[in-house]
Amino acid sequence: MLIEPGDLDATDVAALLREHLDDMYATSPSESVHALSDEGLRHPDVTFFTARTDDGALLGCGAIRQLGDGAAELKTMRTVAAARGRGVGSAMLAHVLGVARDRGCTSVHLETGSMDYFAAARRLYARHGFIETGPFGDYASDALSTFMVLRLNAP
Repeated sequence: MLIEPGDLDATDVAALLREHLDDMYATSPSESVHALSDEGLRHPDVTFFTARTDDGALLGCGAIRQLGDGAAELKTMRTVAAARGRGVGSAMLAHVLGVARDRGCTSVHLETGSMDYFAAARRLYARHGFIETGPFGDYASDALSTFMVLRLNAP
């Protein structure tokens, strides 16, 4: 598996991001959807990554957004359906956390859904040391959101 900066203009990436947004809006009311569009992923404070097989097949994606004051936010974690359960999410998460450490971040935050649909994601994050916390940044308290944080050691 190769994880590197992702091409948001690639057809397979666009399809995966469209699927991601469609699922988010199908499972949550619009005011509780915090997924970034491809326009949001192009913002200068966001770094987007893709995971691909050695022959170039897309496996998944993830992003990190700089929040300032040593904090970052995990965004747009998604694995293609055919690759779920094969460690793509864990590999992407480890990669993004490494990037955060290299950038001197002291914490990585995330928002994910509180519904059963997001249970596997919450378990993944907890396995990597994330703990539940309150809202951060511009987020407001929302019964449909789970907020988590991982405190990092300096590189």
